[in-house]
Amino acid sequence: MTKAVNMLSILWLLNTGKRMTAQQLAEELEINIRTVYRYIDALCASGVPIISDAGHNGGYSLLHEFTKAPLFFDVDEQKALIHAASFALEAGYPFSEFLNRAITKLKKYTNPEQLDYINRHEIGFDVIQPPANLELESLDPYGLIYWKGNWYVIAFCHLRLEIRSFRVNRIVSLSRTGIEFDRPADFSARSFFLNGLLPDLDQPEQLISIQIEGNNHALDDLCQHWLFGHALIRRSENHAHFMIDEQSIDTYVPYYLLPYGRAIKILEPLFLKEKMVMVTSELVKHYQNF
Repeated sequence: MTKAVNMLSILWLLNTGKRMTAQQLAEELEINIRTVYRYIDALCASGVPIISDAGHNGGYSLLHEFTKAPLFFDVDEQKALIHAASFALEAGYPFSEFLNRAITKLKKYTNPEQLDYINRHEIGFDVIQPPANLELESLDPYGLIYWKGNWYVIAFCHLRLEIRSFRVNRIVSLSRTGIEFDRPADFSARSFFLNGLLPDLDQPEQLISIQIEGNNHALDDLCQHWLFGHALIRRSENHAHFMIDEQSIDTYVPYYLLPYGRAIKILEPLFLKEKMVMVTSELVKHYQNF
């Protein structure tokens, strides 16, 4: 049998829950006892929690909790899963509690060396961006965001000495710098990106009050929207008060509110109601022309 088959056979034998000596494993698999020792060392190095007990009744056994984890991932697969989970959480995945629990289990069966590799921050890289005057920038990538059909890298820019966002499809080429970095503690790439889009509530003089009445279900749904959730000032069962900048009201807000139909009623501002009438009228004309 091949090395992989023999190693897997050792796992299945130990997975029965009974303690087995190296001699017993060697006889069961019909291999040399020294080969058993090498396979046991290789399994331990890969993160399998094999317990070795010395003495008359000693032998090898598996950590009890490990018998509940039948899947095995190499270190790059583990890193990919953990990073994918981080991205899902940044993107607002609704079952974060269960996802965190799964990742905790995955890390539990990883040896310290592998865990250090998984948790190690990525090294920085240089990027060249268009158009005519190609610009070389050195970045420390903090995260990846998907927004409205485009991917963005959130990174610290050494040229401008600030955290910025970069559209991935506008990067001409990139190369690793070999310089490692530490991402700020508790930094959220998603929060940073959205804060650049959302109105600044610390400058109320630049915002306009929006008062909306509606049924509880419709208002609950509206308040979960990325823009309205951020702009929410006060909420009651059938009423919501938002503060949003004029540009957003003029461009985005009417189209976000349109699907709610009669479930909501705009109380103020007047120009938003007029904008809703205009958008709805244009939609009616569009379908009347068919």
